[in-house]
This record gives sequence, structure tokens and C-alpha cells, in this order.
Amino acid sequence: MTVTLDYVENLFNYLKIGENKKFFEKVANNVNWTVMGTHPLAGIYNSRGEFVSKTFIRLNQLLKEDIILKVNNIIVQGDNAVVEMISLATALNGMPFNNTYCWIVKFENEIIVEVRAYVDSALVQKVINENEKTI
Repeated sequence: MTVTLDYVENLFNYLKIGENKKFFEKVANNVNWTVMGTHPLAGIYNSRGEFVSKTFIRLNQLLKEDIILKVNNIIVQGDNAVVEMISLATALNGMPFNNTYCWIVKFENEIIVEVRAYVDSALVQKVINENEKTI
């Protein structure tokens, strides 16, 4: 079964409206999630819980508000989607955290089973360096 553009748009809309739990309900417990780059959040995560705790939760602790991801573009082919997003947030020190993201997502039966995520590594490194020591 292939995913549709409407399905992917509706799923990723949960990240825009701050309902991350509903989004992650459609991510496999044993997802293979790779965050590309050389910053502290980069790495291979072998479960949904590991990814959420070591990236989303860690990053949200450094921001004045939880991160909201807004989709700019989606390309769907078969069971795969490429999703380009932006976030507009403010770090604890007042620094803008306006990041860009590209997630290459693989679905099986409408569940996300694999992700390769690209972010602005330099911006992630800077927000961590300047804000993590303050919490």
C-alpha cells in the first residue's frame, strides 16, 4: 500500500499544530531514525522513544516554547516521502532558532519505519552551546 500526499500532509500537520503525540503515534516503536550532521543531536536512533528524548525533548528544553514544524514542500513516491519544513522558535537566550529541515521518510502500512533527517547543523550546535549550560 502506498501513501498519498493527503495522508502525509495530514500526518505532518500534527507537528505544525503542536500535537506531536499524534504524529509519533504513526512512527514505529522500532523506527530507524538517522539525524545527519556532526552536531550533538546527530546520530542513529533505533526507537521512537530514543529519538524523541534525545532530540525533541532535549531541544525543547533550550527553547522558550516547544518547537513547531511547518511543512513547505512534500514529494511522495510509492512508500516514501520527502518533507521539507521550517521551524520558528526562540532559544532561552533570545537567539532566533529558525531552522530548516528535510526528512526522507519511509512508510510501511502508513507507519513511519525509517527517517533520514537533515537540519542546519551549525544552528543546532550554536543553540546547544549557548543555552544548554544555562539549564
